[in-house]
Amino acid sequence: MTRHTMTFGPQVAEYLFDIGVNEHPVQRELREFTAGHRMAKMQIAPEQGQFLGWLVQLLGVRRYLEIGTFTGYSALTVALAMGEAGRTVACDMSVEFTSIAMDYWRRAGVADRIALYLQPGLLTLHQLLADGAAGSFDLAFIDADKQSYPDYYEACLQLVRPGGVIAIDNILLNGRVVDPQPGHPRSVEILRAFNAGLKHDARVDQCILPMGDGMTLLRRR
Repeated sequence: MTRHTMTFGPQVAEYLFDIGVNEHPVQRELREFTAGHRMAKMQIAPEQGQFLGWLVQLLGVRRYLEIGTFTGYSALTVALAMGEAGRTVACDMSVEFTSIAMDYWRRAGVADRIALYLQPGLLTLHQLLADGAAGSFDLAFIDADKQSYPDYYEACLQLVRPGGVIAIDNILLNGRVVDPQPGHPRSVEILRAFNAGLKHDARVDQCILPMGDGMTLLRRR
C-alpha cells in the first residue's frame, strides 16, 4: 500500500500501456501519426483514451460533447466505444488539425456519427443551448484553451444531463498550477482558481485522476 500517488518512470509507464491499453487499429495509427506532429503535446495520453472508452460503456453514453478536438483521437475513441447509436458534437477552430481527424474518422467508419463545428467553442455551446440541447448530453470533455475553462464548464453544466459527467483535461498544466511564477501566462492563475472552486461546487460530485496532465471528473447532480 502507499499513502501517495506514485510518480512513474518511463519503464513503468510503458508497462502500464502494454497491459492496460487496447486500441482499434485506426486509433493506433492516428496516435502514432500524431506523435510526429509539431503539436503532439496536445494529444491525450492513450491511457486517457482507454479510460474515456471505459467510462462511455459504464455510463451507457449515447451523446458526447467535446471542446477541443485536435487530430481527433478522443472523438474517435468515444465514437468507437458508443457504437452505431452514439452521436458526437466536436468543437474546434483548426481546419489543419481537424482535416487529419476527419480522415481517420472516415477510415474507422465513424465520420457520419461526428458533427464537427469549426468556430469558437463557446459560440457552438451557446448555439446548442439556443437550439434546445440543454440536458441532452451524457458526457462532455473539455480540452481546449485553458483561460476559457470556466466558461466552457458553465455551458457544459447546462448541456449535460443530471447524472452525466464532465471530464476536464490538463488541470495540472505540467505542475505550473502548484507554484505559479510571474512569467507564467494568465491561464495558469485562471486554472488554479478554477480548480480550487470546483472542490466546493455543490452542483457536482468531483473526482480527480492523476492521469496524463491531470483529469477532473465531475458528475452533475
